Parts: sequence; C-alpha cells; structure tokens
Amino acid sequence: MNILEFSVLVWAGSFLAGFLGALTGLGGGVVIVPLLTSVFGVDIRYAIGASLVSVIATSCAAASTYIRQGYANLRLGMFLEVATTIGAIVGALLATMISIKLLTLVLAIVLLYSAYLAQQPRSEVLTDDAEEALTQQLQLHGTYPTPDGLMSYQAYSVPLGFGLMSIAGVLSGLLGIGSGALKVLAMDQVMRLPFKVSTTTSSFTIGVTAAVSAGVYLARGYIDPGLSMPVMLGVFPGAWLGAKALMGTKVSVLRVVFSVVLVVMSFKMVYNAFGEM
Repeated sequence: MNILEFSVLVWAGSFLAGFLGALTGLGGGVVIVPLLTSVFGVDIRYAIGASLVSVIATSCAAASTYIRQGYANLRLGMFLEVATTIGAIVGALLATMISIKLLTLVLAIVLLYSAYLAQQPRSEVLTDDAEEALTQQLQLHGTYPTPDGLMSYQAYSVPLGFGLMSIAGVLSGLLGIGSGALKVLAMDQVMRLPFKVSTTTSSFTIGVTAAVSAGVYLARGYIDPGLSMPVMLGVFPGAWLGAKALMGTKVSVLRVVFSVVLVVMSFKMVYNAFGEM
C-alpha cells in the first residue's frame, strides 16, 4: 500500500468516524483509535495523537451548528469543561505509566454499561422536581427545540455529574477517545438532561478536552502530521453531515445508534488489546 492509498483509506474511515461521532456525541475518537491500530497497524500512541486531532475537528464542525440550532447548552458545557480539562491533563501525564490493556478492559466495561443505560426508557419531558440550589445559582437550565415547540429542562445531581466529567477527562487524556460516551452518560442518566441536549453538549465540550490532551501528546512527538492530516480532513465533513442529520433524527433512533457503536467498539478494543495474547 502506497502513501496515497493509505491516505485515501484513512480519510474514508475518518469520514465515517466523524459522522458517527457528531450524531452520537462520541466525538469520533472511539472509532479512530481501533481503526488506525487494528486495520492500519499504527502504533497506539500515534493513533491516540491523530484521534485527539480528529476529536477537535469533530467538535469544531458540529458545535457551531448545535449552538445555532439551540440544542447545545453553552453555559453547562463551559462549566463541565472545568472538570474535563483538569482530568485530561492528569490523564495525558499518566498515559505512559498505566497499562493500556488494563485500561482498555475497564473502558470496554464502561462502554457496555453505557450502551445498556442508553436503552433504558426515560421521559424527555421536564419533571416536577424542584430546582436544585446549585442548578439555580449556576443557571444550568434552558430550552431546546422539539416538533411541539421549545421544551424546558434543568440539570440535576450537578456534583455527581461534575465528578463523572473529571473521570471522562482522564480517559480522554489516556486513550485519546474524547470520552464522549461517559459524558453523554453523565448528562443523560445522572444529570437527567434530554438526550439530544446531552449528545450535542458533549460534542461541544470534547473539543476543549481533546485540545488539552493533544498539547501533551504534541510535546512528546506523538502527533504525526502525515497521519493527522487525512484523519482531520475526513472527520470534519463527516461531523458536519452528522450534525445536520441529528436535527431530524428521532431520539429512539439516536439511542440505538449510540448503543450499537458502543458495543461494537468495546469488543473491538478488547480484541485489539488481548487478541494476540
């Protein structure tokens, strides 16, 4: 395989990753890392570096659309980024000191559990529960468009959600996947936000998290321009199309796609880590 063929195939795979990443809020990195390591034989450290670049591209392509359409919550996203940024720095610094195989196994379990939780029915309608004090102080509420007009929502269990975001940041720094799965899980199941708000706000926040981690990987020489360029050029248009597709997609369909991608990627990551043992 020559360089041109390699670049075209990486571009095609990255396009699909960007589409799925924007549609589900995963960021595309969860597809990029297994794709580069298992299909193209790329060293996992360079795959993580390229993945972080793809996550930034996905976020840039999707976030502006989500904010303009009224889905992503800018205030909530910036608040949660405090936790994920700190976690991303810690994760990137610990990346060379922790067993990747052990971490991959733990992450696979988290992804499978996330897929299970995503299929549990939950009303998208605002409950009658009283607004929590921290939610009121930080104004972590808003509205988002639905076929029946604007619907109100508010965040619950903010401290627990903040803690899970810190863990998501650590995983992003360690594996370069953006940890959108854990972010969506935290906002959807713990903070009880509507699913479309969770996925779109996740897509908005993962770019900042990945940028922090990418700085550490860049300093270590693990971001190869020859690999990162086709990844970024593929992810960006894919994420743009994914953001457009999300607007008219039913929540039930989004949950199924979200779960299927998580299950496939969890098994793929475990196979990549332990298949040769």
